Amino acid sequence: MSSASDAELLADVTRFLYREARYQDEHDYDAWEALWTDDALYWIPANGDDLDPETQMSIVYDNRSRIALRIRQLHTGKRHTQSPRSRLRRIVSNIDVLGRTGPDQNDLNVTANALVYESNLRGETLWASRNDYTLRFVPGSGSGPDGGTELRMAKKKVILANNQAALFTLSFLI
Repeated sequence: MSSASDAELLADVTRFLYREARYQDEHDYDAWEALWTDDALYWIPANGDDLDPETQMSIVYDNRSRIALRIRQLHTGKRHTQSPRSRLRRIVSNIDVLGRTGPDQNDLNVTANALVYESNLRGETLWASRNDYTLRFVPGSGSGPDGGTELRMAKKKVILANNQAALFTLSFLI
């Protein structure tokens, strides 16, 4: 891959991650949900970075149907910790495309850091994390490598810097 291709790929990935952050900050749950592939996995480990989520406790460990259920629950307005909704702003940085994987090399391993500022009735909280993504080029109207694909999230792992400590209620999309 040429350096121009590398730069274009990084720009596509950066735009995607910024769009995801905007949807999360604005509580645009439907748009955020539309970013996922059908085989999605959304994982927020507890008590460490690389535990086995099948045998160890997680803060969130959702497959695609559980992501959809989480969005439906947020739409009900009955998430009392989100009434009124938290005001959120996040900074995404240190975006790095680590390489391609998958049978057709359509998956990208990506990492980024995030700092989320949350303001709500409880006060102000900073959430710091490293986010590991598997992004996938899927058919669509995007600007992927062949002009007819767009990026979607197949996996997102949010590693909170303080996941070993007792956490405030995490009832928004991180």
